[in-house]
Amino acid sequence: MSAEIGIEKLIKHMGWANQQIIHKLGELPNDAFQAYLVNPEWTVAEIIRHILSSADWYGFRLTGEMHMEFVQPKSASEMVEFARMASVFDDRLLRASKVPEVLITREVDGKTLVRARSTILSQSVHHATEHRAQLVAALESRGFTSINLDDFDLWAYTDGAGE
Repeated sequence: MSAEIGIEKLIKHMGWANQQIIHKLGELPNDAFQAYLVNPEWTVAEIIRHILSSADWYGFRLTGEMHMEFVQPKSASEMVEFARMASVFDDRLLRASKVPEVLITREVDGKTLVRARSTILSQSVHHATEHRAQLVAALESRGFTSINLDDFDLWAYTDGAGE
């Protein structure tokens, strides 16, 4: 199996898991969005905004397609729009995973950073995974226990994909 096939599967899983978590968030009461684990600045609302914003930014880094800014959701009803945005961002990352490996240059604070396309793609997957875990831990710490991350792991994804 080539690395391209592996990262493609991981990005597809990430997109699927993001959609599952966003859907579950849409079923929670609005006060769940203010749950946090340790740092009150990292509420569930901020974490899901951050997951999507980062996916958008990684896609921008890889494709140059427009990067957008958006705010934290205030209610479960906003998860429909968040699911739509996540789909757009995750699809962009999937398209970027099918492009041959290149080095991508970016200027940050007067320094030139050079990253391989595969590094940015890998970071996007790990980043989303880390923050989904943070989000669920924040919910659980406040008594919202309806989301089980084991239901959204790679095994669950591949079972659903018929693999």
